[in-house]
Amino acid sequence: MGPYLSLVIPVFNEQENLTELIVRCKAACQATQHSFEIILVDDGSQDQSRQIISTASRIHPELVGIFLNRNYGQHAAIFAGLEYSSGEVIVTLDADLQNPPEEIPNLLLELDRGFDVVGTVRQNRQDSVFRRFASGLVNRMVQKTTGVMMSDYGCMLRAYRREIVDRMLRCAERSTFIPILANSLAGKATEIPVSHSARSGGVSKYGLLKLIALQFDLMTSMSTFPLRILSYLGAIIAAGGIGFGVLLLVLRLRLGATWAAEGVFSLFAVLFVFVGCQFLGLGLLGEYIGRIYHDVRGRPRYFVQEVCSQSQFLIKEESLMTSSMTGQDMEEYS
Repeated sequence: MGPYLSLVIPVFNEQENLTELIVRCKAACQATQHSFEIILVDDGSQDQSRQIISTASRIHPELVGIFLNRNYGQHAAIFAGLEYSSGEVIVTLDADLQNPPEEIPNLLLELDRGFDVVGTVRQNRQDSVFRRFASGLVNRMVQKTTGVMMSDYGCMLRAYRREIVDRMLRCAERSTFIPILANSLAGKATEIPVSHSARSGGVSKYGLLKLIALQFDLMTSMSTFPLRILSYLGAIIAAGGIGFGVLLLVLRLRLGATWAAEGVFSLFAVLFVFVGCQFLGLGLLGEYIGRIYHDVRGRPRYFVQEVCSQSQFLIKEESLMTSSMTGQDMEEYS
């Protein structure tokens, strides 16, 4: 029989936080009074994270280390942990300790009230002004483009029932955003406020360019709304172009051909607007076509290089021991 709670944590270059993370997560899970497992998914870390997870998984029987062969991204790593998990309830958590593991019991209490998915909203965020502004902008844009009304898309401290996780695992698209996907598959979802802490070690993995890429990925992976925007934008520009043409014709008739010749640069400006909108449209169409290309190929989201746990280590150790025994040793061992 599997554990009641599975805690899934993606890890990428978090060597400074891992020891404290494991201790606090064990204490938080024990406070729930349920059986549990903690799954740490190393997403191709370049520091000592892999060694720390491997060592810890031999010491703590509840801990499982999953090692991907390279960096695939946060959501792919979470999917790897979800696929390995066996709990009736699954909680996801970032490894940077900005969302305290001590909030886990509160999420389980909300699930007990009949919800399928429990999200969280970070209170008194300890991030920089830029991060808070960018996060708020992303939240508003994603709400408009996907229609899934959530207050905080960037917080990965979330709880899911097993049936929701099983539904997500059956979705075959390579690029997806887990909070939106889970809420779209859930019957009842809610959000609760949670505390937020400053990062105590390491650096954030989301800079300006990565935040922009994340926003673009969110809009195009879960909705066709950007394509509809192009249609609206094209209609507005077309109407504006017709109006501007009529205006030029009227001014030419009233002011003469000399004035019309002097307005040639304004026509160039309008042309550049059209060209820019065309390139924007081609870029969005290319993004969607690229997603179709990746999904049609059907390649896995990730490749697991190794799974490490205390039970597997003991089995391997026992296998090595028995293989080195003589016949008499084997009879005594049996």
